[in-house]
Amino acid sequence: MKPEQILPDFKNALERYREAMALDPVDDVHRAGCIQYFEFTFDLAWKSVQAVAAFYGVEPVKSPRAAFKTAYSQGWIDEQAPWLSMLEARNRMAHVYNAEEALMIYENLPQFIRPFEQLHQKLLSLIQDD
Repeated sequence: MKPEQILPDFKNALERYREAMALDPVDDVHRAGCIQYFEFTFDLAWKSVQAVAAFYGVEPVKSPRAAFKTAYSQGWIDEQAPWLSMLEARNRMAHVYNAEEALMIYENLPQFIRPFEQLHQKLLSLIQDD
């Protein structure tokens, strides 16, 4: 997929994620929805890195871990730690559902918004400059 096609989807997912996290959690359904928005945003983030990397002829990116490694090496993200935490959270929720783990992940979701915003802005500026 081309960057100009996927970056608007990344932006939309991020906006929904940000909106959901701004609401007071009233029940587990709301928290589960926030986790789902996080998962959508995460997947679109790494696929956006994949698309921009392909656009610039950078080594092929075939996984989320490789995407964020590439983003770090290219200077598209400043640090890898938040992305590794996101990857771990996403993988835990994608493979096993445990209510206690879901609540722990939900508690960490606010800290992920800013790295998503920074990455989106950086990738957008890269493709707008060309």
